[in-house]
Amino acid sequence: MVLILYCAVTVGLAWLLAGYMHRVFSGRRVWPSPLIRPLERACLAAAGPAAARPQGWAAYATAVLTFNLAGFLFLYAVLRLQGVLPWNPQGIEPMPPDLAFNTAASFVTNTNWQAYSGEVQLSHLAQMVGLTVQNFVSAATGMAVAVAVIRGFVARGDGRLGNFWTDMVRAVLYVLLPISVLVALALVWQGVPQTLGGAVRAITLEGAEQIIAQGPAASQVAIKQLGTNGGGFFGVNSAHPLENPTILSNMVQSVLILLIPVAFCFLFGRMVGDRRQGWAIFAAMGVLFVVGLLLIHGFEQAGNPMR
Repeated sequence: MVLILYCAVTVGLAWLLAGYMHRVFSGRRVWPSPLIRPLERACLAAAGPAAARPQGWAAYATAVLTFNLAGFLFLYAVLRLQGVLPWNPQGIEPMPPDLAFNTAASFVTNTNWQAYSGEVQLSHLAQMVGLTVQNFVSAATGMAVAVAVIRGFVARGDGRLGNFWTDMVRAVLYVLLPISVLVALALVWQGVPQTLGGAVRAITLEGAEQIIAQGPAASQVAIKQLGTNGGGFFGVNSAHPLENPTILSNMVQSVLILLIPVAFCFLFGRMVGDRRQGWAIFAAMGVLFVVGLLLIHGFEQAGNPMR
């Protein structure tokens, strides 16, 4: 019953999100436009005249690669300099060069390979300004490229795929940011920490001293799941009780992981003008997902026979 509820909620929300994203990436007005549009104009103005010109595949790809190269260099610098930067209450040392390179490369490409334990190897600044920012912009880059590919299916021979800077900014401001804010608040309500304070010391019932890491976790967990990123605040990600403390928080995070991928099935149908094609893609993906889900669920329920 829980799995049916999960699938129903995910598909229902994704269908609604697809209609919203269709209006966003078409440049049409949506309900948060009065609040967000001034910020959108400011961001595009900062990007320069290139943000106003339609792009072909070569210009679009160049913009993607240029932006990601800049993001890689910035994140690498933050990781290497975190020892002398602010918001480092635990006095964490800079990340080693090879690990910083691996982390920056993986986060910029939305791979988010976590070869570190965030609560003991990253400062609050590195978590927020470094990893959380990349969780937003790397996911937005993927969304922008996906939208450009869909436009390629319906292009009328002019080769124009939109504009990367416009698509990426809209993905962040209209889709990722509002949902992440709402989810972060919900996670704080459920008990996920969101603070700039350092670790706290507690005395267990046995009288031993325990150090409990904390920090700006809720804001990072929200976009980590929504953008289908890795790299949680804690080393074990959402298996940590402070990152995922309740059944409700687990359900919310599980829905977020598939929300945008499922929504893109329906968005495809809307953008190409034939919603049946979107449903066909969703059906193919859905069959693979359900088969895998039932298979894994069976193994999980069986437990470990070696115990």
